[in-house]
Amino acid sequence: MQVLWVSLTVLTGLGIIGTAFELATLQHWNGVMQLIPWAALAVLGAALALHAWSLGRCPRPRLVRGLALLVFATSLFGVLDHTMVNYEAGPLDQRFADTWTVLSPWLRWWYAITKTVGPAPTLAPGMLGQAAATLLLATIGQRSPCAAAAQTPEPSPPNRHRRTR
Repeated sequence: MQVLWVSLTVLTGLGIIGTAFELATLQHWNGVMQLIPWAALAVLGAALALHAWSLGRCPRPRLVRGLALLVFATSLFGVLDHTMVNYEAGPLDQRFADTWTVLSPWLRWWYAITKTVGPAPTLAPGMLGQAAATLLLATIGQRSPCAAAAQTPEPSPPNRHRRTR
């Protein structure tokens, strides 16, 4: 089980590095909205560091899971936001300017999701969600032995005063 946890932890780290590289190559730092994934990467990096540091020590799986779920939700927001940006750019695309309004809604959304129209890559925020999901998987089966030890009472010391006859 330890090998699986370590492997998933390494994959999470690679996902963070890959996402940071992608954001850097896209120069994704113009405006507050474009800084959100950088903040999410910092949170996920902190959760990964906490998880990696605690392997074999006193793990904090609830905290790590909570942070990873926060990043996962941020990733979903990013995918939806990028899809909306692409959808709104549909009528401006010269290939679809004349036909956008007559296309079925499903086809318009499909074009927006697949980046057939629009400038925003919808899979890029998905990479962040994948890294968060990998970290969530790395915490499966973990319990905090420190919390369990704190809940079990210490055995009472033996009574040293014995009755003698």
